Amino acid sequence: MNRQLLSLVLVVLLFLLDIYIFQLIKTFTLTANETTRKIAHSIYWGINFLTLGGIVVYNFYPPDQIPYTFRQSLLTWAFMLYIAKIFGALFLIIDDIIRLFTWAYHKINPSAIAEIVEKTPQNTEEVQDTTNKIPRSEFLMKAGVVAMATPLVTLSWGIVSGAHDYTVRKKTIILPNLPKAFDGIKMVQISDVHSGSFYNKKAVEGGIDLIMKQKPDVILFTGDLVNNMAKEMKDYQDIFSKLKAPMGVYSTLGNHDYGDYVRWETPAAKRKNLEDLKQTHGKMGWKLLMNEHHFLETNNEKIALIGIENWGAKGNFARHGDLEKAYQGTQDAPVKILLSHDPSHWDAQVNGSKAHLYKDHFDQQNIQKRAFKDIDLTLAGHTHGMQFGIDTEVFKWSPVQYMYEQWADLYKHENQYLYVNRGFGYLGYPGRVGILPEITVLELKSA
Repeated sequence: MNRQLLSLVLVVLLFLLDIYIFQLIKTFTLTANETTRKIAHSIYWGINFLTLGGIVVYNFYPPDQIPYTFRQSLLTWAFMLYIAKIFGALFLIIDDIIRLFTWAYHKINPSAIAEIVEKTPQNTEEVQDTTNKIPRSEFLMKAGVVAMATPLVTLSWGIVSGAHDYTVRKKTIILPNLPKAFDGIKMVQISDVHSGSFYNKKAVEGGIDLIMKQKPDVILFTGDLVNNMAKEMKDYQDIFSKLKAPMGVYSTLGNHDYGDYVRWETPAAKRKNLEDLKQTHGKMGWKLLMNEHHFLETNNEKIALIGIENWGAKGNFARHGDLEKAYQGTQDAPVKILLSHDPSHWDAQVNGSKAHLYKDHFDQQNIQKRAFKDIDLTLAGHTHGMQFGIDTEVFKWSPVQYMYEQWADLYKHENQYLYVNRGFGYLGYPGRVGILPEITVLELKSA
């Protein structure tokens, strides 16, 4: 089934949802005068037809012929609108279930319906089902409207406030083998910039300034600099070039950096895009680790930074990472820190606790099937915390946890640590609700 046909199927399904939700709107405006009802109904259908028309245009025209701002705004609005309608539909379903049981009871006991009709408000006949004469619940319909408004308001606030509400999260990690020269080293991690989604340049600059206020010894970036194309960094390259640290800035690639989610005119164009992105890292003064390692040195002591290309055990994401290759030469380093974009890599290969579940992946990639038990700390991102959830000291929840066991914050398995950054930017929905953009400050201490 091609993209256009899928688009038409989607539009039909959304239109059916619009018709269903209209029952809620009719009941909610029941007591209003006729003019008010007509205006409300016209606004409702006007918004629906404009949204559905936009979805058709989006899917039938080549993406490069549609302004990015229009595409982003349309997808965001459609997402918010129909999420709200799904919430409202839940109350309609409850009401219909109640009406179904009432109808069945009426069939068994016809005299009971008279009592129901007598107890309903005036103008009840306008909202009675013409077939079964069972009125809708005014309370449930009003509750449904409130349920629709709640996600609209919440998601709007997530765009206005949450998208750039950068939060500094500090953790101290004790590594017994950490050389004394590195005791107290301050590492700042950021991840998932997704520069193609940015719409507030000044706010992004504020996030970069906040990073530099942490006075990091080293800055580490764990992938997804762009959504798809290297040119997305054009307006932000100078901003991110401000990131400096005494021991340097190091980076790796995420699944979005390979340009896998857009159609390229030729394979060569896709390869050039990746090369341009690699050059962007260099122009910003970042050392991109492509299945390789680098030693941080001070006072004649050193620790190893290992950086691999994207490798994930879950989902249909690019697997270009080669940990075996990047690891070679670091065996004697007292502490090893791995930059790996996808946190599912940790269980699959780094600590090896679930390697048996991903045997086929290792066979395909010709990767040695063993755990890397001496990698002390792995830094990842990728999940964004799904940009939605509850994130407190005592309770954390996000829908993404049903896909990724490690999805935000610090984890430990035996003597190995994993930190999953919640992301600096956003993708798709241009906001965050509950799961705020993160700047991670990790202080390493020796035992």
